[in-house]
Amino acid sequence: MSGTQNAPRSIVTTESAPVRWLLTGIALLFVALFLVIPLVSVFAEAFKQGWRLYLAALVEPDAWSAIKLTLLTAVIAVPLNLVFGVAAAWAIAKFDFKGKSFLITLIDLPFSVSPVVAGLIYVLLFGAQGWWGPWLAEHDIKIIFAVPGIVLATVFVTFPFVARELIPLMEAQGSEEEQAALVLGASGWQTFWRVTLPNIKWGLLYGVILANARAMGEFGAVSVVSGHIRGMTNTIPLHVEILYNEYNFVAAFACASILALLALVTLAAKSYVEWAAARQAAEDRRHAVE
Repeated sequence: MSGTQNAPRSIVTTESAPVRWLLTGIALLFVALFLVIPLVSVFAEAFKQGWRLYLAALVEPDAWSAIKLTLLTAVIAVPLNLVFGVAAAWAIAKFDFKGKSFLITLIDLPFSVSPVVAGLIYVLLFGAQGWWGPWLAEHDIKIIFAVPGIVLATVFVTFPFVARELIPLMEAQGSEEEQAALVLGASGWQTFWRVTLPNIKWGLLYGVILANARAMGEFGAVSVVSGHIRGMTNTIPLHVEILYNEYNFVAAFACASILALLALVTLAAKSYVEWAAARQAAEDRRHAVE
């Protein structure tokens, strides 16, 4: 009887072998054409003329300056996004207040606004002819065509990532554990560090990884506010564009390979976080059953 009941289910949910092979082949073909081959070509072109020219392109002063500026921007922008993401997710998931939906919409704004538009917004605010430009010039404060403008533009395009990872996670978890901790006498900070943070740590790491990847690879918004000053305000993506336009292909692909390598590291970190989160969830379920 049970075998008869299970037979139709297997027919409905299991595709035939030719269909499975066809779908798998199409997926692998797309992955090869649009991901693997372009990625391999970047490293092939970078090492086309040997290790010496590759390393020379990376240690060249302008390239080294671009690498340091990219890392500096990420080091500043990602922690700011982490603090904002945790605070916003906590407020949205744990409390009800007027304007909650509007706040969620604002968090999603960088996903719908072009990065170029985001850069132009900062030029309008802080540029020489912008709203606050004359005041900044009088006080010798440089934001546009300087590092602060690059950081601001990067923060704008990356700040949704942490918040959007944490909001659904914290909403699903509810606030019962925090309330229990407070009833037992824990302070607000003790509740956060010992209850909330352990529950959201994998989602938090996942959001930080995504924000970091976007911060290091951002081009549009940074291009508008940087001024393209070689050795000063060029990040790695901007430096790659300049080298490519100058037909210095070996150096351009060498710097591009750094971004590709960072992308692979990010992918590995993302996969590890997903695996660790799934493993912890399985252990929690097993303990709950026991």
